[in-house]
Amino acid sequence: MTIWGALAGGFIGTLVLTTALRAANEFKLTRIDIPFLLGTCLTVNRSRAKALGYLAHFLFGELFALGYYGLFVALGTSSWWLGALFGLVHGLFAGTALVNLLLPAVHPRMGTSLTSAPRTALLEPPGFLLLNYGVVTPVVSLLGHVLYGALVGGFISYSG
Repeated sequence: MTIWGALAGGFIGTLVLTTALRAANEFKLTRIDIPFLLGTCLTVNRSRAKALGYLAHFLFGELFALGYYGLFVALGTSSWWLGALFGLVHGLFAGTALVNLLLPAVHPRMGTSLTSAPRTALLEPPGFLLLNYGVVTPVVSLLGHVLYGALVGGFISYSG
C-alpha cells in the first residue's frame, strides 16, 4: 500500500467514472453533466465551466482516493473488492447528501425547491439519488463509483 498507488488509482478511477457519466449523457441515458455542474459553481462561462469542472472533479477524485488510502491503512488491508464497497458507500453519499443537500446549499447558480423564477437561469438541483436528471442516472452513478472504488482499491493493493 503506497500513497502513489492511491493517487494513480484515483486518477484512473476518476477517468473511468467521468467517462462513464459523459458517455451515458451522450447516449441520452442521463442529463447529468458533473463537470458542468461543478464548473458553474465557479463561472457563468459555459466553456470555462466545463474545463474548470473537469479539473475540480479530478482534484476531488484524488482527494477521495487519499481518503480511501487512509481507510485502508487504518484497516491494515486493501483490495479491489473492499475498494468497490467503499465506492458503493461513496456513490450513495454523493447521490444523497453531497449533491442533493450540500451542493444546492452552496452553488450560486443552482435552484432549490424554495427558488422562485428569477431573471437569471438556474441549474436544476440533482435531487435525491440524482433522479431529477433521469431514472438511469442513479444506476450509472453508482456503477461508476463502484468501478472508481475497485480501481483505487486495486491500485493501492498492488502498489506494494
